[in-house]
Amino acid sequence: MDAGKLGFEPDSVIQELGWDEDTDEELRSAIESHTGSELVDGDVGEVVDGVILWWREDDGDLTDALVDATQDVAEGGSVWLLTPKVGRDGHVSGADIGEAAPIAGLSITTTSAVGPNWVATKLSTHKR
Repeated sequence: MDAGKLGFEPDSVIQELGWDEDTDEELRSAIESHTGSELVDGDVGEVVDGVILWWREDDGDLTDALVDATQDVAEGGSVWLLTPKVGRDGHVSGADIGEAAPIAGLSITTTSAVGPNWVATKLSTHKR
């Protein structure tokens, strides 16, 4: 996986939310290698350049999670919503994402496969 494809720049600080044992460790490592920084968790409380949010169908309310994911993102930053691919346990429908994103103040810009089990949907924050 080319972490640069996610648009993260070297020296950027990326927050990771929703980590669990099923996350793609290769993708996580690629992001850390590309940015030169370890992923930070949700307890950091600093402004970050971007967020990756691992999300599965049974994780709760997606809109609430997206609102929470934007709390520490710098203006113009992105949230990458990582969901299991179609046919995988925990798959989240595009319709659910399409419904939750605008309510959370986000715009869907692109979706692409990132590894064998996950799809990444880029959600952009609106200018404040």
